[in-house]
Amino acid sequence: MGLLTRLGISLGLLALGGTVGVLGNQYLSRKAPLEVNKPPAILPASLSLPVIPQNDGNVNFIAQAVQKVGPAVVRIDSAREVADQIPEEFKQPFFRRFFGNEVPIPREHLERGTGSGFIISTDGLLLTNAHVVEGTTQVKVTLKNGQTYQGKVLGVDNMTDVALVKIEAENLPTVTFGKAETLTPGEWAIAIGNPLGLDNTVTVGIISALGRTSSEVGVPDKRVRFIQTDAAINPGNSGGPLLNAKGEVIGINTAIRADAQGLGFAIPIETAQKVAGQLSSKGKAEHPYIGIQMVTLTPELRQQLNETKELNFNIDQNEGVIVLRVVENSPAQKAGMQPGDIIETVAGNPVKTAADVQQGVETSAIGGNLEIEINRRGKQQTLTVQPGVFPSKSSE
Repeated sequence: MGLLTRLGISLGLLALGGTVGVLGNQYLSRKAPLEVNKPPAILPASLSLPVIPQNDGNVNFIAQAVQKVGPAVVRIDSAREVADQIPEEFKQPFFRRFFGNEVPIPREHLERGTGSGFIISTDGLLLTNAHVVEGTTQVKVTLKNGQTYQGKVLGVDNMTDVALVKIEAENLPTVTFGKAETLTPGEWAIAIGNPLGLDNTVTVGIISALGRTSSEVGVPDKRVRFIQTDAAINPGNSGGPLLNAKGEVIGINTAIRADAQGLGFAIPIETAQKVAGQLSSKGKAEHPYIGIQMVTLTPELRQQLNETKELNFNIDQNEGVIVLRVVENSPAQKAGMQPGDIIETVAGNPVKTAADVQQGVETSAIGGNLEIEINRRGKQQTLTVQPGVFPSKSSE
């Protein structure tokens, strides 16, 4: 097995501008045991805690936010047909010797799941996670007041884990959108959803970090810069809203790491809105693609890559983003990009990691001109790449 294979580099994914992921995607959370009889920690003078919004009544800001948004949060029940997998040993010669050449026919069964979502228009448009509704065209949608509707899945985008669902109804309660791009770590975060099938559950925490890459979160096949929060998110929360202290939606709750003791992640609402617009108008979302395989260099990785016989060039620097392969007939190849090129800027913005390059490509226009500055064997060049549409699995 070659070094590139051991590094877990996926050509189909990294052609986007992705990084190498090493953690598995989990939809599970474990809470740390409660510590009792422990003296309070002394906070440094320079540390400022989030300011708790004040109100004139007995209802705190969390309850006010939930009262404002709660009626627009829904439960989504889905069912998909899944074929049983035939054990590989059934196909082996010893099995055929006793049972003949007939291999059992896979039987199909219904796989049911529960998630959350929220209403974004009075006439019944809902946002949720793609993995909540994947594999089905219709779902059952239950409002907070118990009223149920048959929902139609208008489109899913697996690369951002966003889906758009429509129910036939009028005058529905809706959420108010906030801005994830203006968030600051330490702000309050409120999650609403249906964890473990327990409807309308509210948890609260803070914004722990911003801009977490898909590989850091453990979902390297996604194209999202995640919001990290310590508001408890459990199975069934997926697709529900993450709110700020004003009760505005700033993200969609999604996958969390089981080994992280309560760290959750959410898709920024700006990303979800952009994707939802495409799903509504086209039934699908299109992502810019240039067609390269790349990694972020470190001194250790440089040494390993130079020692392998899988590359036909030598790397002479310890940091930066290096192109390992260029997809045949891709926009990058047509623009003249070559293996061994070091990417220094994308659209005039300096880049230090493969995630930076991916972000630059993602914000570019399909068919437009994207200038990428490279260093090729000590000489700087500027290439003009015209991003194409990321190829679907059926066209790969």
